[in-house]
Amino acid sequence: MSITLSDFISQIISNPPLLITVILTLGVILVNGWTDAPNAIATCVSTKSISPRAAIIMAAIFNFLGVLVMTTINSTVAMTIYNMVDFKGNTHNAFVALCAAMFAIVIWAVTAWYFGIPTSESHALIAGISGAAIALQNGLSGINGSEWMKVLYGLVLSTFLGFALGWITTKVITLICKRMDRRKTNGFFKNGQVAGGAMMAFMHGAQDGQKFMGVFMLGIFLANGQGDVTNFTIPIWLMVLCSAVMGIGTSIGGYRIIKAVGMDMVKLEKYQGFSADVAATGCLLLSSLTGVPVSTTHTKTTAIMGVGAAKRLSCVNWSVVKEMVLTWVLTFPGCGLIAYVFTKVFIMIF
Repeated sequence: MSITLSDFISQIISNPPLLITVILTLGVILVNGWTDAPNAIATCVSTKSISPRAAIIMAAIFNFLGVLVMTTINSTVAMTIYNMVDFKGNTHNAFVALCAAMFAIVIWAVTAWYFGIPTSESHALIAGISGAAIALQNGLSGINGSEWMKVLYGLVLSTFLGFALGWITTKVITLICKRMDRRKTNGFFKNGQVAGGAMMAFMHGAQDGQKFMGVFMLGIFLANGQGDVTNFTIPIWLMVLCSAVMGIGTSIGGYRIIKAVGMDMVKLEKYQGFSADVAATGCLLLSSLTGVPVSTTHTKTTAIMGVGAAKRLSCVNWSVVKEMVLTWVLTFPGCGLIAYVFTKVFIMIF
């Protein structure tokens, strides 16, 4: 099942609940670009391989390409997010619950952004819709356990594989370039950083773009009273819309996160930034092809940790890492609880 752009426009004009859903979902996508997408370009900006403005434009373009190409090849990530919770039953209450989840995600993400902490909007999204589904169904029957296991696998994969690949990639590059003149290799790694930032933006679109489009389609179906749709096709116009909004979000508030990830956690040299991008991209590519939803934030930040640790553990600012990890740990219960409470309140009011 799918929806054309003309049908979508006519529906949001005639269906106010759908308009509300669209605004809230686009708000979450904007916040994702605001707080999550900057991770993709943090390293190439922090090593001054590319200017922030050029990096943001590059990120917007490659986010779209990632959404378009990977969704065409394999849309399993979108389907996993769509099917991991149960919004079936009373479609009005289900619609209200989804709106409550989107509202909770925005609150959680903006609060973390204010303190300069790179949250995982992937996990905020998962926590938000899960908390809303539990509130809607009055119990854990709102959760699809088999699909949730993919999320847990992704959490482990993005954390440990990101760190390991960052460490290994740095060691290999250091060994290869051991006898080379650092000044001569800097040019290569500077260009490599730009390419690495583009690859990361591409994979961010492939992962996060799919997740939010799955929720977008769920909102459209619920607003139209269709709570039993089990399969759908993501239209190209939606890919363009989500990519554009994500790019706007990156341009609004990305520098705080770029500073936290690319500058405060580890002082990166160009070859280290290149190593982090290659490691994180490899992990995200593997996850996208296998249909496992992972966090681009976790993957990139743990890859940078691995890069710093490859030189020596003291190169990593562990106080910054501690703040990030604490936020990650609190995201599932924190954002999930906010969504649960808002769902109960919104259903009572509306």
